[in-house]
Amino acid sequence: MKKLLLIGFIGLALAGCENKKGTFLETFDTANNMPTAIAKLTAALPEKGLKLMGTIDHAKNAKKAGLRLNPETVVMFGNPQIGTKLMQCNPSMGLNLPLRMLFSANYEGSVTITYTNPEYWSLKHNIKDKTCLAILQQATVAMRELAQKAAAK
Repeated sequence: MKKLLLIGFIGLALAGCENKKGTFLETFDTANNMPTAIAKLTAALPEKGLKLMGTIDHAKNAKKAGLRLNPETVVMFGNPQIGTKLMQCNPSMGLNLPLRMLFSANYEGSVTITYTNPEYWSLKHNIKDKTCLAILQQATVAMRELAQKAAAK
């Protein structure tokens, strides 16, 4: 009986791994290489009233630690006026700001762009204020558009 329950739980867990409905991470494939995709993102930021805050090259940091990691770079960007409004709704929003996108390449060189859907933060940070919910909805649209621009050939 215990084995049957264990198999059932494992089956449910694995089935949930492929379910895209309700996912909090959004991923876009791109035919661009990482430098091109990142350049396209950074060029599109001012159009959305956003500025580049910094980048983290995880592969470079891994190499400095004597480890190997496929190319993986986080690009951070934001608008302090809007981010401040969100943190006024709940200071814990500071954990997710500035906004960020992860650019990663697999061993074959295929590049993906991944980010957290901002609407998830309303749950994570218990945001109920209508103004802040509207900002998160606008951020969701902006992130999707930015990822599409970065992914476009």
